[in-house]
Amino acid sequence: MYIKMVTHENKNFYICSWLLLISSFIAIIIIVGGLTRLTDSGLSITRWDIVTGILPPLTLEKWENSFNLYKQIPEFKLLNNSMTLEQFKYIYWWEYIHRLLGRLLGLMYIFPLLFFSFKKFFDRNSLISFYLIFLLIIIQGFIGWYMVKSGLSERTDVSHYRLSIHLTLAIIIFILVFASYLKYKNIKRYPLNKKLPFYLPQIFIFFVVSQISIGAFVSGLDAGQIYQSWPLMNQSYFPNDSNVNDLFSLSAFETPSIVQFIHRNLAYFIFILFFFIAVPVFFNTRFEHLRKITFMIFITLLLQIILGILTILSGAQIVIASMHQFGSILLIITSVILVFKNSRIN
Repeated sequence: MYIKMVTHENKNFYICSWLLLISSFIAIIIIVGGLTRLTDSGLSITRWDIVTGILPPLTLEKWENSFNLYKQIPEFKLLNNSMTLEQFKYIYWWEYIHRLLGRLLGLMYIFPLLFFSFKKFFDRNSLISFYLIFLLIIIQGFIGWYMVKSGLSERTDVSHYRLSIHLTLAIIIFILVFASYLKYKNIKRYPLNKKLPFYLPQIFIFFVVSQISIGAFVSGLDAGQIYQSWPLMNQSYFPNDSNVNDLFSLSAFETPSIVQFIHRNLAYFIFILFFFIAVPVFFNTRFEHLRKITFMIFITLLLQIILGILTILSGAQIVIASMHQFGSILLIITSVILVFKNSRIN
């Protein structure tokens, strides 16, 4: 009987295809999650039915039952008490799609992983890391419900702290999966070159992730809908409804204007930090292998800053704000590639 052997190259092809699919799917979930927040849809489903929640309401009676559950929470009573059933369906579908994609992600991740494990595609260390990523995906589901739960009793919105944790963990999972993809893609090493000093690419990506986390605070507090001017916040560099001392207090992350101020200035810092990478890359031939990806980071970073400014000027208009979030994913992708290439030095 003829048995087709799976070569090392075939294994890598299957693994890379799987990891690239998962990375793309996570990016889509992040975008849909952002739109769910921007459309104020996150509290439309008030229960976390892991199995029965897979199906949406399919009859008028079930739609009315779901709507009645929504009517019991503060968001409806205080903000949306004139909402019709058709308007409720609009916000329901956004949250439903977001949750459905999360469920599909778990299935798309675990079943191929079990197959690859059974076929012994991975070494022990890789196997442990992939199952740890799956654990993070499960934890992410719990955090998603923990976030929603914060807006069901006393608040009219979810906790911006929990929203930030939810988004940040999604970005971390994305980074881990995409970095694994790069690893199995076997990008070549650069034996005649040297690494950038002081772990600059790692520091850069750390601040990019931090900026995304602060961006979740901006979104959660609707801070993008105030101070719709740039480069000043109205006529002042620092928001005139706050005191500079407030910037160093615990209440800073509760104040929308200060959160927007932090988000703006962290963007400036990241742009300056980028030039500590760009200058040696473009003026030292030993970093020539990093020039293409560094240029891509520059374009992505510039685009992201422009989109951030437009988001502020538009008062967080949905399309522009969503494009801004998509830009953050592109910036993460290019930054991870830089970290990876910089580490491929013999």
